Amino acid sequence: MWSVFTYRFFSFLLCIAGFNLFSATLVLEGKYQNKNILVHNSLVKSGVGYCAKEIKVNGQITSDETNSAAFEIDLSAMNLKLGEKVIIEIIHDKDCRPKILNPEDLFPKPTYELLAMNLSIDGVLTWSTKNESGSLPFVIEQFKWNKWVRVGEVMGNGTPVKNTYSFKVTMHSGENKFRLRQKGYNASIKVSNDALVLANIKTPEYVLKKESVEFDTETAYEVYDIYGVNLMKGYGKSITISNLKPGEYYLSYDNTTVTFKK
Repeated sequence: MWSVFTYRFFSFLLCIAGFNLFSATLVLEGKYQNKNILVHNSLVKSGVGYCAKEIKVNGQITSDETNSAAFEIDLSAMNLKLGEKVIIEIIHDKDCRPKILNPEDLFPKPTYELLAMNLSIDGVLTWSTKNESGSLPFVIEQFKWNKWVRVGEVMGNGTPVKNTYSFKVTMHSGENKFRLRQKGYNASIKVSNDALVLANIKTPEYVLKKESVEFDTETAYEVYDIYGVNLMKGYGKSITISNLKPGEYYLSYDNTTVTFKK
């Protein structure tokens, strides 16, 4: 014969099994950005009651009221720190699905404050920041050929405390100008001020041959057709142009752009 304890325990297991059988879990992960999460909550198929049943944040059941057509997950009540990892679980009826209205508010944004940025004469770019709200890459851009060119990337630490970074850049002759660019998942962009230094570097000279362009020193280069389509890019002392059709082209190298004919 079953004892009272055995019967109650078995009934408890049946309740858990039933809950899992008729429910599903919607999971959203990200970093806390000082924003709450808004949820649109549809009715169940029977029309009696709403889809979402229970909310967990980092494994902890919240006190958010889900018995309405829309509700807010109050992350501000969870004592979270800016940039802290957040896992939201919305347990709901398996025959319907709640809709999270602002999932992007858990993704990092370019909130950094630039404390200092310096470019040494030997090409080391250093910078320090504070108030980063999540790990995003710092894209290093160099101004040359009348445009900003991406030359490298450093992943940000994503913490609000002071962070320090460095990156070795390749300099060209004359004035060198660099900046930082950071883009968030919501397409917001933040660009730093410029860092400048005058480099005592000789401007490369080149010779146009039948099948190649030869430089007297290594340099970054890009080749475009007359429509502005980039055909090749790289770094070195020689460019093979044997595959180019006869015609006129633009050659960008060092900090200069010229035209040449094949």
